[in-house]
Amino acid sequence: MRVLFIGDVVGDKGVSMIETYLPKIKQDVKPQVTVVNGENATPVGRGISQSIYKRLMSYGVDVVTLGNHAWSNSEILDFIDDTNRLIRPYNFPKNVTPGKGYTLINVNGKQLAVLNFQGRVFMDNLDDPFSLANDLVNKLNKTTNCIFMDFHAEATSEKLAMARYLDGKVSAVVGTHTHVQTNDARILPQKTAFLTDVGMTGPADGMLGMQPDSVISRFLNQRPARFQVLETGRGILSGCVIDIDDKSGHATSIKTILYTDDQVID
Repeated sequence: MRVLFIGDVVGDKGVSMIETYLPKIKQDVKPQVTVVNGENATPVGRGISQSIYKRLMSYGVDVVTLGNHAWSNSEILDFIDDTNRLIRPYNFPKNVTPGKGYTLINVNGKQLAVLNFQGRVFMDNLDDPFSLANDLVNKLNKTTNCIFMDFHAEATSEKLAMARYLDGKVSAVVGTHTHVQTNDARILPQKTAFLTDVGMTGPADGMLGMQPDSVISRFLNQRPARFQVLETGRGILSGCVIDIDDKSGHATSIKTILYTDDQVID
């Protein structure tokens, strides 16, 4: 089983990069499941709308994951319960949060579980992702041993801790949120694939997708600044491709991919 995962889609540029490059990438790597993090996909870079969600699905995406900006566009409350292919972090408060934290995808008679969790270090103090992930994985193992997790977290230590905690129990733990692709893709000792951060998809010449001037000003004067998505310049698409043994659920390889409008790095 081959899974393509593409990192945090930011603004209109990010959505257009999916439209332009996803067909080409799928032709090259031939994934059976494509997962995209879409929590920054609106033009303002926070949240997702129903129209953008439908656009991403029409471009060939199978599952859209979210993160700490899941609720930044209130429109999501109108449609998240109506789809199984848009998932939010599982560890939001139970019973009072709309939507689902995982989904199951059929792949040639085998099921892939796609999970979404959010970290707590330097982020909102949600329910414990470690204990909840352990309980959910034990439940899902009765159905499938092919399990992919998007762990939306700030601290690199927390991302690696989650991967090591679940090593051998899930197929892959890939980090999102920090928008910069890391160079540490590897298979852990018990055959779980890990990457600290898959990177972002959006404006290549911004600062994490935002206009640089306002970000730099905040560092210079320490005053609040309104960050806006950069709308001009090159685009970037960041992702990874993971191969999973269908029988054991173990990852056999993980490879990063990085596209800009003027360069392909693989």
